Formats: sequence, C-alpha cells, structure tokens
Amino acid sequence: MPLFEHPLAPAGSAEPAVGDTGRMLQMITGYWVTQVVRTAAELRIADHLHPAGATAAEVAEAESLDPQATFRFLRACASVGLASGQDGERFTATPLLRTLRTGAPGSLRDLALYGGTASHWAPWGNLSEAVRTGAPQAEATLGAPFFDWLAGHPEEAGVFTASMSAMTRGLALQLADVIDLKDARTAVDVGGADGTFIHTLMLRHEELTGVVLDLPHAGADAVASAERLDVADRFSFVDGDFFEKVPTADVHLLKFVLHDWDDDSAVRILENCRDSLTPGGRVLVAELVVDRLGEPGLPPLMDLNMMTLSTGRERSVDEFRRLFRRAGLNLSKVSASASLVSVLEAVPA
Repeated sequence: MPLFEHPLAPAGSAEPAVGDTGRMLQMITGYWVTQVVRTAAELRIADHLHPAGATAAEVAEAESLDPQATFRFLRACASVGLASGQDGERFTATPLLRTLRTGAPGSLRDLALYGGTASHWAPWGNLSEAVRTGAPQAEATLGAPFFDWLAGHPEEAGVFTASMSAMTRGLALQLADVIDLKDARTAVDVGGADGTFIHTLMLRHEELTGVVLDLPHAGADAVASAERLDVADRFSFVDGDFFEKVPTADVHLLKFVLHDWDDDSAVRILENCRDSLTPGGRVLVAELVVDRLGEPGLPPLMDLNMMTLSTGRERSVDEFRRLFRRAGLNLSKVSASASLVSVLEAVPA
C-alpha cells in the first residue's frame, strides 16, 4: 500500500506507476520508521501496552513524557502496525510490537535500541562516501574506528554488546542443530562475548568443555551466564586477543567474527585458530553468505553495514574458500541453518 496517495500515470507515460512511487516513498522515509521502532524500544512501549493496553496519558505518566506528544507517537506506532487503537484513545500492542517486550524470549528490544545509536546511525549517513572511497566511515563521523570508538564509550558499547547477545540468543539453537560436536571434548568460542553461543552448545553436549576467548570486559557476564545455566564446572573465560593467540581446542568457533575484518586480518585470525587445533580439529565459521547477485533480504544489506562501519564484509562461499586456503585450511563442509546464517567447516590442509 503506498505511503502517500498518488494518481495513476496516464497510459504510455514515462512516469512511474503508483505502486513504484509509493514503494519509493516508503524507502525514502524508512528512517522515520527505524526511529519510531528505536523510540518504542527505549520507552518500553511494548511493556506498557501489553497485555491490557494503555492510554497515551498512562504511558506518558509512567515514562515522564509529554502527554500530547505521546499520543501523537502512539498514533504513528499504530500507522506502522506496532499498535492498535481502541475508540481513538486506548492503545494495545500488536504481535509485531510484542517482539520488543523487555526480557521476553527472543525479544528484539536490544537490537532495536542499537539500531538507532550514534555509532550505527552516523556512519550510515556517509554511505555515499563509503561507496566513493571504499573506506569505512566510522572515523570520519565518530572520530575513531568503530571498535575503538566503542571502547571509549562504555554505555553505547553496552548497548552494542546487548544487541549482539540478543541476536545470538535467537540464532544459537538453530546453529546448534547443524553443528556436530559429538566427537569434540573442548570448544573455544573465539570472540564469544558473554558466552551465549558456547553455553547453548554445552547444554546440548553434556561432555563438552567450553571456553570463551574475549577482551576483559566480557568476562564477568560470561562467568555469570555459565553459573546461571549450571555449566560453570565445564566453562572458563580466557582474557586475550584473537589476533595474538587462541587457546588449544578440538573446535574453534567463529560466529560473526570474520565479517568484522578485512581479508588480511581474517586470515590472521584463522591462522591462529589453525595453529591451536588439536589433531583432527576443526574451525567452524558461522556467517551470512552472499552468493547470488540480486539476492533479496539481509545479507547484501549487512555487507553494506560492514563496509560503512568497519573494514569488514560479508563473503561468498568462494571468498571463504580463498580465505581458508590462505590460512592453511580447506573448506570441508557448508551447512545451512534454519536462519539466514550458514556454518562453514574448515580443517587443516
């Protein structure tokens, strides 16, 4: 349905049809919706409207907001399918909005919050410059490379980490279904943050000893998560840098790590993993795979995200194969999961 009404172009006209015009208007104003979603997440609108609904005045009082502005905001939420209005005053949460409920299983609230942060939003505003130069735009817009900027802004780094954990929680079970660890005794989640991924695998494989390798800031959350899930006796956190050294294990897991880095950096990470494998060990890489020109959906857009924020990229299977070869590894298997993420298995050449 078009965002704005527009008359049909006359027969034979070079003007676009109403469908194309409406769709383009939706694209042009798409950032409005992004900020509506982010604001709904920040103000916990899903929590206020579920399950019984609330008036704008009630939401405004709970969040210390301007009542009239709150009504206008909830009306806009209703216009994009996030809320439904009853008798023009009371609003209830739609199933779409309920995906932003705080603490709910599979909640996307943390991802919505991160999508509107300065570290994400500002570099995307320079997308045309990224296309012109091939260079990431974090330093130009934030004053420092992406990960360096996050290191100096702990509050926003916390939002970023929470969003990555939320995404991992949604993916971990789907990836666990296609990852065979029955013969593995030890696995290292390289850059594994709070351990969400490795802990999921440890719950699936009761004999597996799991390790997270990451920078010091992630340690407390990773250990606390292991204790909460009752796997602490099989888990350890190693403070380290995957560009320097990776702990020895039967399996090294790299989930959404390589896409953050250029090819030379990715090869260095893979070489460190290869050098620390036990005999018969494997490297498992979980990433989006971009293989078809004109492919719809997330992978090509995520590739632009990496191009804009960092030196990284999404890769095709052939590009992964070349990376592995440079690192002394051979691609042995590609497994599609129920999500858009694939698992690529590599073994020493």
